[in-house]
Amino acid sequence: MKVIVALGGNALLRRGEPMTSANQRENVKRAAASIAKLVASGHQVTVTHGNGPQIGLLALQSAAYGVDSAFPLDLLGAETEGMIGYLIEQELENALGQGHQVATLLTQVEVDARDPAFNNPTKPVGPVYEETEARKLARERGWVVKADGAKFRRVVPSPKPVHIPDTAIIKLLLDHDVTVICAGGGGIPVVRRDDGSLVGVEAVIDKDAASSLLASDIETDALLMLTDVDRVYLNWDTPEQEGLGKVSPGELRQHEFAAGSMQPKVDAACRFVMQTGGVAGIGRLEDASAILDGRAGTRVSGS
Repeated sequence: MKVIVALGGNALLRRGEPMTSANQRENVKRAAASIAKLVASGHQVTVTHGNGPQIGLLALQSAAYGVDSAFPLDLLGAETEGMIGYLIEQELENALGQGHQVATLLTQVEVDARDPAFNNPTKPVGPVYEETEARKLARERGWVVKADGAKFRRVVPSPKPVHIPDTAIIKLLLDHDVTVICAGGGGIPVVRRDDGSLVGVEAVIDKDAASSLLASDIETDALLMLTDVDRVYLNWDTPEQEGLGKVSPGELRQHEFAAGSMQPKVDAACRFVMQTGGVAGIGRLEDASAILDGRAGTRVSGS
C-alpha cells in the first residue's frame, strides 16, 4: 500500500516542551521507529511534516537582528524543511538499516497570490505566550496574535496549496523505492508570476492540506495524519467530549473543530477520501500501524 505519513509539528515537538535540538531529535527517533514499522510491513511510505514551532523560533532569531533584516517566511520554511528533513532522514536510515534508501526533497508548493488567506492570518507558528507578552510582541513586531487554548501564539497567512511543481521528481524517487521526505511544513510557499517564473511569498502552508494534495497527485492509498492526540474528538475538552472511530467524510463535515489544529486535518482527510476513494487516519504517532489497520485513531473512509 502507498501511504503518506504526515507528522504534525506537535508530534515532533510536544506541546510545552523546550525547543531544544536534543528534544526534537528524541521525538524524531520515536517518529522514525513508527514509520519504520510501516515500511517493514511492506508499505511504500512518503513522509511529510509540520514546522510551526520551528519556523516560529527561526523567525524570532531572525527578528533579533532588526525588523528590516528579518528573513521572509519562504526562506525560513526552506530552512526548517531542510533541518527537520535531515533529522527524519538520518533517524529513518538508522531505524531501517543501510539497505533502504531515504531522501529529503526541498519542495516548492504553489499558492494563489489572490488567496483571501493573505488578509486573514490563521496559521499558528512559534512558541506560546501569555496574553500580555503576546500583545506586546504584536505591537513591537507587527505580528497578528490569536488565542491558542489558554495561551496566545503568532499567526501567519496560510493560503491553500494549488500545485506541487516537484511532483514528477517525487514520483521518480518513489519509482526507485526511495522513502521520500517532502513538502515539509506544507512546502515552500511560492506564487507564479505572469512570465511563468516562481517567487516565494510570506506565508506558511498547512501541511495537512499540502499532504492531501500530494497524496492525490501521487495516487496514494492512505493518508495518515499523526499528532499528539489519539483521535478526533467532538466537543473537545468539555464534559461531552466524544472520540470518533470509523467515520465517513459526510459525518465529519457535520461538525466544526479547532480552526488552527484539528479542523485542517479533518478537511484534508475528507478531501482526500472524497477525491480518491482512499483511506485517511488521524491519531497518535505511536499508533501509525494500528490507525492504518483500523484498530486505533479516527479512520475516515467512504464505506
